[in-house]
Amino acid sequence: MNDMAQTKPYGSWLSPIDAALAAVHDGSPAFVGFVRGEAWWTEPRPTEGGRRTLVRRRTDGREESVLAAPWNVRSRVIEYGGLPWAADARAGDPRGPLLVFADFADQRLYAYEPDVPAAEPRPLTPLSGVGGGLRWADLRVHAGRGEVWCVLEEFTGEQPTDVRRVVAAVPLDGSAADDRGAVRELSDARHRFVTGPRLAPDGSRVAWIAWDHPRMPWDGTELLVADVRADGTFGAPRVLAGGPEESVVQAEWDRQGRLLFVSDRTGWWNLYRAEADGTALALCPREEEFGGPLWQLGLSWFAPLDSGLIAVVHGTGATALGILDPETGEVVDAAGPWSEWSASLAVSGTRVAGIAASPRSAYEVVELDTRTGRARVVGAAHDDPVDPTYYPEPQIRTFLGPAGREIHAHVYPPHHPGHLAPDDELPPYVVWAHGGPTSRAPLVLDLTIAYFTSRGIGVAKVDYGGSTGYGRAYRNRLRDQWGVVDVEDCAAVALALADEGTADRARLAIRGGSAGGWTTAASLTTTDVYACGTILYPVLDLVPWREGDTHDFESRYLETLIGPWAEVPGRYEERSPARHADRITAPFLLLQGLDDVICPPAQCELLLERMERSGVPHAYIAFEGEGHGFRRAETMIRALEAELSLYAQVFRLEPAGGTPTLELAK
Repeated sequence: MNDMAQTKPYGSWLSPIDAALAAVHDGSPAFVGFVRGEAWWTEPRPTEGGRRTLVRRRTDGREESVLAAPWNVRSRVIEYGGLPWAADARAGDPRGPLLVFADFADQRLYAYEPDVPAAEPRPLTPLSGVGGGLRWADLRVHAGRGEVWCVLEEFTGEQPTDVRRVVAAVPLDGSAADDRGAVRELSDARHRFVTGPRLAPDGSRVAWIAWDHPRMPWDGTELLVADVRADGTFGAPRVLAGGPEESVVQAEWDRQGRLLFVSDRTGWWNLYRAEADGTALALCPREEEFGGPLWQLGLSWFAPLDSGLIAVVHGTGATALGILDPETGEVVDAAGPWSEWSASLAVSGTRVAGIAASPRSAYEVVELDTRTGRARVVGAAHDDPVDPTYYPEPQIRTFLGPAGREIHAHVYPPHHPGHLAPDDELPPYVVWAHGGPTSRAPLVLDLTIAYFTSRGIGVAKVDYGGSTGYGRAYRNRLRDQWGVVDVEDCAAVALALADEGTADRARLAIRGGSAGGWTTAASLTTTDVYACGTILYPVLDLVPWREGDTHDFESRYLETLIGPWAEVPGRYEERSPARHADRITAPFLLLQGLDDVICPPAQCELLLERMERSGVPHAYIAFEGEGHGFRRAETMIRALEAELSLYAQVFRLEPAGGTPTLELAK
């Protein structure tokens, strides 16, 4: 700490991290792969309408955007999307690689030759005017067959649940661009959800994962294997692993043609190999996670190397990149500063590419050379936009909740290199409830957190019961208890911080988006812990949500989070914050995207109708062109400044440098 630090009240510290800076640096690279030895990945462009572009790292180290605006490499399958691109390297072909990608605007697949001058993307799939149309994800190009294999999501009516999904093959010659009939369906539609197929090295077998309502993929899935006939059709599939209480989240063939898969059959997502006698061998049995929740199709927590070794993302809470020897079960972790690795691994020879971050760096593309053990950043390199002394310094904490249960959290105290607070003042704190709710809070640099901590406002990110990264038992705490356990755990952390003298009991807030928005709203209706709250694109009323007010993927999620509707219908009303708006006494800010089909604006409107003439100060800001989660820089700037203004008004702070005043209605 600077010896010349000025003493100023919390919330009044002048910070170089403004809302525009936080917005520009929002998002992370995703879906890394190798093409002709080059690392390719998708990357956000908040200042370009929030699109995602595809970036390649040339062999000379230059980074290039493969597709110019307005191309947006993003799939809408299951609304959360999945692997939206694949490429045929076409080794030795002077035309260079052939790229296949899904464009967000119309969800068609396109083929593109980026190294051919004046080439333009050409459509491979047709449009459909029915419901949400035709969508594609989890792509794999099979050039020898002249096809790209993937998941086809097809709407059969206008309702969000009028949809079917199958494993499909799309011809690369463009013959399906105007003819739906040219698409080969490789599986039947007996399962509601499928992942993309993985073809064995010799082409004789194929594997994919499937599941059905009301299970979510972290509840139970089935690993299916089928023979591939000479004409390219599939034989009858057989179940190799999985079931109602076993979640298989990834399957890949190794170079010897043996099937590897991640299952949580022991209560932890571990890596297995299918043996010839029908058994499964645990390659590294540990009380650690070698997998995670399958929110997007095509996530990869492991990747087999030619040598027989396996690159793995693993850990408890935080994650590491390791190289697993399947014969000994030994894992050697890559050295480096990174504390979090995304579920996106790719291999090429002895090289492994992944996406990693740390509390001092945002997500970047990292390459590990397994011969030397050296890991280095090769893309989307973190470049400090401000002096890193302004970054927060997180603490990994474990708190005790009701019945003595453990609650994991990351606590970010107020931090500024040039300011101190008066000795007799405790800081305001905002509890962050992550989305999901089957997800967790990564331990990475987030300039949105720094926006608050560098101004003198603390943040506590809570991995409440139901979060991932701590085994199935921790994950299952939320079964039938959504709106109870998550609320209790967030409150327990907030009150513990106050009781130990870390936070000001009178200046506690809560915020969250999506499922975190639900937890925030539920907290405001059932507790008196918080002085205010920020609710982003939330679930607020369970009854219409389960009756078709959301998309198909999560339309039966409440069966496990709340309980079967047929058995406990009253619980759906009792837990819904919108049904108990009269219980809200704390000011709040409500932020919503008008194009959100997951948590639609109608959810917010229900709450607002019941808040009329309540006398509780509140504000509602709706953003055109935004869906579930904000992607445009201008949206994120306005949302962040409004949130700071809420805290300033409620906590009686005086932010240095000024911020637009949020008008609170009553």
